[in-house]
Amino acid sequence: MKILVSGGAGFIGSHLIKKLLDKGHFVYCIDNLSTGNLVNIKKYINNPNFEFINHDIINTLPRFNIDLIFNLACPASPIHYQMDPIKTMKTSVLGTYNIIDLALMENAKIIFTSTSEIYGDPLEHPQKETYWGHVNPIGIRSCYDEGKRCSETILLDYHKFQKLDVTIARVFNTYGPQMMTEDGRVVSNFIVSALENKDILINGDGLQTRSFCYVDDTVNALISMIDINDFGPFNIGNPNEITIKELSQIIIELTSSKSKISFKPLPKDDPLKRKPDISLAMKKLNWQPEIDLNKGLIETIKFFRK
Repeated sequence: MKILVSGGAGFIGSHLIKKLLDKGHFVYCIDNLSTGNLVNIKKYINNPNFEFINHDIINTLPRFNIDLIFNLACPASPIHYQMDPIKTMKTSVLGTYNIIDLALMENAKIIFTSTSEIYGDPLEHPQKETYWGHVNPIGIRSCYDEGKRCSETILLDYHKFQKLDVTIARVFNTYGPQMMTEDGRVVSNFIVSALENKDILINGDGLQTRSFCYVDDTVNALISMIDINDFGPFNIGNPNEITIKELSQIIIELTSSKSKISFKPLPKDDPLKRKPDISLAMKKLNWQPEIDLNKGLIETIKFFRK
């Protein structure tokens, strides 16, 4: 199968490409390298089944003979998507239209990575796919939250009215090797601080919760969507919920760090709870995460030590 991965030089995208190449697929990787990194894919450059194209999906895409598109192109960390919120929204909306145009020309399926952020600061807990969310449309996070929500709407309309073959994955917090040192997300921030014996800075009181899924589990879920004929959306995440303060304590212990915990004000619109209901993915994708938090953190810490 010939597969296009947009955002393929990024954290999840690069892990996905490895899995696809291992399965014998030909992979085109498109990335503008705004948050992706060539280091993540350099081992594939000489692979005859791999081709990298430096391109921004907000611009018309070159023509490819492809069977499937994984669209992962969009900054996912708040410090990155808030840096240029107009560009973030364009990536979600214009980028989605360009991906759809290519898919329709090539009769290709799209697997679209949406996000748990479409639930905002949820009033339902855990979050099911039927929940509409609680999002501030004019907040500092809205360029990403609403951009992804809009993308889902666009994809649904093309699915209904132009028979576009598409499946949507709502990806919850994912962590693992190949996260950037200055990624801005909580796992990488805490590990880097712990390894340097610096204070671990927690937003708010640390009692807000998240559910962390190891990247291999997330990628396996995306792979499981290749052969299904189901729009979804599907929550993809680990339902084991933990407070941010507990996470920091685990990382300090696993790194044998001398770091202390300190607190700073909670950013506006930062969700207080986040936990996926993955019943639908378990039933229709025959998928659930297999790697527990401690094991995943140990592998992630090994990466950052290097």
